[in-house]
Amino acid sequence: MFVRKAFQFRLRPTKAQAKLLQAQLDECRWLYNELLSQRKIAYEELDMSLSKYQQLMFLPILKEERPSLKMVHSQVLQNIVDRLDKSFQAFFRRCKAEEKAGFPRFRGIHRYDSFCYPQSGFLLIGKEISLSKVGSIRIKMHRPIEGEIKTCTIKKTASGAWDVTFSCEARTVALESKTEAIAIDVGIESFATLSSGKKITNPRFFKKGEKALAKAQRKLSKLQKGSKERRKTGKAVAKIHERIKNQRKDFCHKQSRKIVDEYQYICIEDLNVKKLIEGSHFAKSIADVSWNQFRQFLTYKAAEAGRKLGLVNPAYTSQVCSQCGHLERKKLAEREHKCSRCGYTADRDLNAARNILALGLDGLGEIPRSLRL
Repeated sequence: MFVRKAFQFRLRPTKAQAKLLQAQLDECRWLYNELLSQRKIAYEELDMSLSKYQQLMFLPILKEERPSLKMVHSQVLQNIVDRLDKSFQAFFRRCKAEEKAGFPRFRGIHRYDSFCYPQSGFLLIGKEISLSKVGSIRIKMHRPIEGEIKTCTIKKTASGAWDVTFSCEARTVALESKTEAIAIDVGIESFATLSSGKKITNPRFFKKGEKALAKAQRKLSKLQKGSKERRKTGKAVAKIHERIKNQRKDFCHKQSRKIVDEYQYICIEDLNVKKLIEGSHFAKSIADVSWNQFRQFLTYKAAEAGRKLGLVNPAYTSQVCSQCGHLERKKLAEREHKCSRCGYTADRDLNAARNILALGLDGLGEIPRSLRL
């Protein structure tokens, strides 16, 4: 079985190479906006819809009118047409589903940050990547690449650094089968409580970096817009955000890897984090704990390793007694479960984790048992 895997690395371009990358990114953004403008004008003035293939045929004419487009690899330009077409497809799909549509927008300098080589135009040689019309750029290669490289995406971060992402087709390697099962109850006080009784401490990365971030943002707000000092301070703010984001990502990767390596059956709550955040006093804490990212990493790692992952409806998992099934209503501030029927006492999150385990194994067809309400 083959899967698509992404490998992201930091690029180390020279100043001249960084200028070339920025120039290519600017040309890609200009082309995206020009193609979007063509579609709008064609529809509003001519009452016709331009297709992806019509715009691909128009590229040679645009390259003659704007010679600077020739500094960008031809397949990168074609990929921009494809990217815009996918934006319109998503727009029409949302309209059909009667959702909030969101018409494709023109991209400002800070809203277009990447370009993609879909097939050719790049070559990986050791710890360097050779890009068409740019040259060989050093890569901070912190791990080996698995599988066959299909696409290469160059991205500029908000802090001004450059990253490369390789999308590869790799063969999955299933881990040795186990019999152990685990359930995970995510929280704020603790990052997660396992049904085994183990708790994973909440690292609170945003809270730790909040003081430095607030200081940098106060300084930024006092500087004149468009000034060199404001741009410099803006990068400093972006670096703090980037560091917090990378810390969360690294933490979620490590914790999900430990769980997938150790257990065959993994059960987690099917939480709608977006709804939990809306209007909540704990919105900042919920965002900081990154439940969605943790679940995403668990899901793909479990699938790759041949593990079984069960999603459980979170309703009443913290209210029901995991021993007798009695509904023991509790306020959020009550952190201990005490069953008035059977006398079972346990940590609130541990009780919830054991309920999640029972429901998850039931859903996976292992050790059937359900909550009784």
